[in-house]
Amino acid sequence: MILNLTTKKNIDKYDGFIIPLEASHTAVEVQGISVRKLIENNKLKAKGGSLCHITVGKDGLVDAVIAVFDDKYLSSYRKLLSLFGDAFKTLEKNKAKNIAVDFEHISAYEDETTVKAAAEAMLMAGYKFDDFKTKKDCSKSELNADLIVNENKFDGIVQEAKVLSAMNLKARELVNLPANLLTPSTLADKVEELGKQNGFETKINGIDEIKDLGMEAYMSVAKASDEEPKLIVMRYNGNSESNERLGLVGKGLTYDSGGLSIKSTKGMVDMKGDMAGSAAVIGAISAVAAMKLKVNVTAVVAACENMISGRSYRPGDIIGSMGGKSVFVGNTDAEGRLTLIDAMHYIVTREKVTRVLDIATLTGAALKCGGNAASIAISNDDGFYAKAEDSFMLSGEQVIRMPILDEFREPIKHEHADLTNIAGDPEP
Repeated sequence: MILNLTTKKNIDKYDGFIIPLEASHTAVEVQGISVRKLIENNKLKAKGGSLCHITVGKDGLVDAVIAVFDDKYLSSYRKLLSLFGDAFKTLEKNKAKNIAVDFEHISAYEDETTVKAAAEAMLMAGYKFDDFKTKKDCSKSELNADLIVNENKFDGIVQEAKVLSAMNLKARELVNLPANLLTPSTLADKVEELGKQNGFETKINGIDEIKDLGMEAYMSVAKASDEEPKLIVMRYNGNSESNERLGLVGKGLTYDSGGLSIKSTKGMVDMKGDMAGSAAVIGAISAVAAMKLKVNVTAVVAACENMISGRSYRPGDIIGSMGGKSVFVGNTDAEGRLTLIDAMHYIVTREKVTRVLDIATLTGAALKCGGNAASIAISNDDGFYAKAEDSFMLSGEQVIRMPILDEFREPIKHEHADLTNIAGDPEP
């Protein structure tokens, strides 16, 4: 898709319109059609979240989607994205090729957040993972979209939306690639290429370097696979005057069979996505570097596969870790925390970061807390979490913070080792 910002209303060039409209401003005409009559005829509801697909123009051949916003929607970036995305998909389904988003009928006309949400939503809503289909939908690459505003003050915010959307889609691409095509080595290659494109340093550590670092927990998970683990380190130096450095750690299991605590077939099918945490931090540092932000960031991914062979680590094993703690293996499918314990220790002690944000598909128990509606977070730093929470609000992420209680510390201890990788029930 080609996305443009314009102040010109060349109405005749478009075959599709998205028209944001506030619920309290329904006494208007949209492309010559009375919104009040649409409401009276039950084609549109005067409340946030409502969509109405109509045809306009001299011959009634132009598609238009009215999207109604109220205060709840205008104050929620997540809801903004969702409504703009739904409106775009309606036009895309009807084969519109030249689309305009006309902000004339909304008082948030001057609001950068609304314009940014429209740009992001349209760039991301058309994403399809069809790389391996012999017949692809090529129409999405032919789309042209204009954001019609009344003055040229949104250039920076639209450029930011383009970068964030591109890196979001890059993360989706990495998550969607099957495990036979995205191994730890190919993930490392892709990160190196992203570093060259966007301006961050990359250091790829192979098996010898990982062993030299004493990452026994990480290596225990990786050693059953024929695919070599890769410790991927990304560094962006955007502020030489600051000693602050943000650390990002992403879980990087490019495939997780569960190991000897093997998953069911149904449970394994989607385990190509067990590296979604790494995709998120790769996308994040790529965006930071592409926008040349004045910050310092280091990202680390301990990439590997959790497989089965005669080299597999076993339930009942006691293994070491980079930090010197011994760990009792209660379940080999609780592997992410073993790779992360070493990655976290590495980024703090070797990369000297001042704060760490860890992102992982960990664990299934999180789904019992937030379902598919929210991610789960824990933090031992209230100030840092408050800043992170601000970013969640700005980006439309829904996150629930869980407590860290003293009582939680006892179950992770083990009578034969310092720690256990599974507290209580042996099912992770």
